[in-house]
Amino acid sequence: MTTSDSLPLAPGELAPSQAFELASRVDYVTGSVVSRTLAKKATGTITLFAFDAGQGLSEHQAPYDAFVQIVDGQGLLHIGGKHVVAKAGEVVVMPANVPHSVHADERFKMLLVMIRS
Repeated sequence: MTTSDSLPLAPGELAPSQAFELASRVDYVTGSVVSRTLAKKATGTITLFAFDAGQGLSEHQAPYDAFVQIVDGQGLLHIGGKHVVAKAGEVVVMPANVPHSVHADERFKMLLVMIRS
């Protein structure tokens, strides 16, 4: 498969001009965090995550704003010392250079969009 520019797609990337059911693009795995990069460009990335209950991402920070959309279940985000509970259909902005972490009290899936600017 190639893009409209005739460049090959990286493994896992979505083909252009097609509709996809987002939550089905990554599966839950017991005791794990699974990620799938849907798009990776010089200007940013789009990554879909599936967190099993009890799993998460440890505190870190990124030099770019990150946009999180919960696509299944409910997740707990810690952003600059603030606890944010987000559920399917909700979005959260994690600002650049602010420590944040992600925890799954229950299974959930999220879409992470990072824009480099």
